[in-house]
Amino acid sequence: MKVLVIDDHPLMAEAIGVVISLIDESASLAIAPDLGAALRLSAADDTFDLALLDLCLADCTGLDGLVRLREERPGLPVVVISAISDRSTVLAALDHGAMGFIPKTASREILLGAIRLVAAGRVYVPIEALKPTPSAYPVRSAHPATVGDGEHVAPSDLGLTPRQADVLALLLKGHSNKLIARKLDITESTVKVHVSAVLQSLNVASRTQALIAAMNLGLRL
Repeated sequence: MKVLVIDDHPLMAEAIGVVISLIDESASLAIAPDLGAALRLSAADDTFDLALLDLCLADCTGLDGLVRLREERPGLPVVVISAISDRSTVLAALDHGAMGFIPKTASREILLGAIRLVAAGRVYVPIEALKPTPSAYPVRSAHPATVGDGEHVAPSDLGLTPRQADVLALLLKGHSNKLIARKLDITESTVKVHVSAVLQSLNVASRTQALIAAMNLGLRL
């Protein structure tokens, strides 16, 4: 595993290095103190498997760094690690294509599990972001399964075609429409049609809501 850590706190980078070594003893770590350095490193080396991004850097703050990184390196999975971890920030980061969000207050065990999950191609969402507000992220009553009840839902149960299931799987990985089109060898306009159908089937209005609905349903892809 090859990981790019974008953080200006040496202790945090060191802690991440320890955790990654527990997952893969042969893993290598590159550290960038700001977004500019990260973009230069990733331009010179396109073999990074994962980027861990702090939201507060010297040359950008908030979601600007995530947006730029996703635009310029669309094939690089990005996980946000931040001291700012309120629900709206977490959901906004996921909406902008982050593969996960890890609060800096998380324990080493949570950090380890989250990185392992993302390395396996899945998405990590802190439990705080999964707690729904009243009427938030509604899921159709025809599909009542929830996390932890032992039930799972298949894409066909939601009325999704195999191609729509493929689109949903890539959408949940934070891929843009352009990248989904490239991976599935279809046009962007076709991807948009499939995304609309997927959101309608999940009875949600955004990608982040689709992610949370899929997790709550225990959706198997």
